[in-house]
Amino acid sequence: MCGILGIIRNTAAVQDLYDGLVVLQHRGQDAAGIATFDGQHVHLKKGNGLVRDVFRTKNMLRLQGNMGIGHVRYPTAGCSSAEEAQPFYVNAPFGIALAHNGNLTNYDKLKKEVHETNLRHLNTTSDSEVLLNILAFELSMETKKRSELKPAKIFKAMKRVLKRVEGGYSVVSLIVDHGLLAFRDPNGIRPLTLGVRQNGGRPEYAISSESVAIQTLGFNILRDVAPGEAVYIDKNHNLHTEQCAKAVPRPCIFEHVYLARPDSMIDGISVYKTRLRMGQYLAKQIKKDKLDIDVVIPIPETSRHIAITLASDLKVKYREGFMKNRYIGRTFIMPNQAVRKKSIRYKLNPIPLEFRNKNVLLVDDSIVRGNTSKQIVEMVRESGAKKVYFASAAPPLINPCVYGIDMPSRKDFIANQMEHDEICKMINADKLYYQKYEDLERAAHVGNPKIKKFCWACMGGEYPTGQITEEVLQRVEQQRDACEQTDEDQLTLL
Repeated sequence: MCGILGIIRNTAAVQDLYDGLVVLQHRGQDAAGIATFDGQHVHLKKGNGLVRDVFRTKNMLRLQGNMGIGHVRYPTAGCSSAEEAQPFYVNAPFGIALAHNGNLTNYDKLKKEVHETNLRHLNTTSDSEVLLNILAFELSMETKKRSELKPAKIFKAMKRVLKRVEGGYSVVSLIVDHGLLAFRDPNGIRPLTLGVRQNGGRPEYAISSESVAIQTLGFNILRDVAPGEAVYIDKNHNLHTEQCAKAVPRPCIFEHVYLARPDSMIDGISVYKTRLRMGQYLAKQIKKDKLDIDVVIPIPETSRHIAITLASDLKVKYREGFMKNRYIGRTFIMPNQAVRKKSIRYKLNPIPLEFRNKNVLLVDDSIVRGNTSKQIVEMVRESGAKKVYFASAAPPLINPCVYGIDMPSRKDFIANQMEHDEICKMINADKLYYQKYEDLERAAHVGNPKIKKFCWACMGGEYPTGQITEEVLQRVEQQRDACEQTDEDQLTLL
């Protein structure tokens, strides 16, 4: 999971890019970057850290130009290093910068093709750099002169790109002296939204991972980029679109569970409304056991809206029982397990009065490794709770995501290693509930009935791109384990 943003304006784009990346910060806290074009030169600044830490006033002044792209990174393919911060840039043809959200599942094959057939050099292990070089190569096949890069030729090249590349991805790219190009995988696994506004003269456009960034910047949401579609906005602000691969929509259901902000719309579905409905479906399941529950308390922040409707339907008090330190990042997307475990207690602090002598129902968005759940239950018991029930708004997570979410090793999933009752005992809960998948899908489906299926491979469903063999899964797991060990070694040296 990363956040991407593209802007083309009538005036300088850098402030919009910076502000938009701050809005998308929840999608990646590892690194940030911006590339702009001023009519003559590409200006690029990127590095490890939060948006506010990477960019200083001197950087903002140097990032000149009316068009640009930005990225907040959360490492999924490749290790957590400054060299792999995005955007990436190549100078031929024309000069292209690219920012990518997702993961390419045929990375090894593509890497070999880029080296041996396309004769292009790679500096990192990032699949985003591979994707950039494939795009650059295919565009070069369509042109001999700079003036020949017309929309029809771009879309012809894009059809070959989408045919070569497998996985889940959304992309924004800047083509020097031409415009912005964005595209989305044929399954639409990773989200991408297009916005427009009138600000004097020509229309201005924004393309973002989430609609919330577009709205915050004052753009109107035009629509989602369709699965398999390419969108090109030329330097004269003309919008060109074409379906470059057959669309087989299977958007990621975990975006609605955890990844996206509640004020975003993804494929016409309100994330906020979906989470409210998730609470209603959980309530139906819990009602059957007729538990003596005094209070429903969310584990902030994603589960808050889920818990509100859950409490309402159970006719039980809803209370805020934890105070969150907003200066601690999202533990799910921290680069390694050692940092995640250390950060949980620093991140949440209980309010003992809300737990003392009460039967408490805790609500979380999901249970991944179980570490967070176990420590939170311990905190609640230490605060004096009589009984602690635990509800997960997502079904059991058991399989690695190969499309851009950092949970690739099956050994990391507690639900892959233990049965339901064992998990309940491990996290020290009196009762454990998981959302049923059909209820989760129904909660999202209501928002847009046109979407018939979602990607839920991490919850036991099929991988929509196919060809995800045991060999592929093992390779992804080995790569991520190696990167996690590298990160831990670096922390030890610090």
